[in-house]
Amino acid sequence: MARVLLFGSLADVAGWREREIDGDSVEALRATLAEDERLADRLARPGLMTVVNQVVVRGDHPVGPDDEVAFAPPVSGG
Repeated sequence: MARVLLFGSLADVAGWREREIDGDSVEALRATLAEDERLADRLARPGLMTVVNQVVVRGDHPVGPDDEVAFAPPVSGG
């Protein structure tokens, strides 16, 4: 299982920051997370950053059982 990390408002809404989840790609993990209706809309928003083993990746990126996958919403500041 991949170690999945949620950051920012995703973690706040989900009520957790770290979990072990089965999935063979970023998109599969995102689909599993989106089963939680509190997260579904936020995971579909543009600008969501996905990081596998500290490298920014796209949705079709493969995920192994020992990978760390982080999802982070866009941030702004000024």
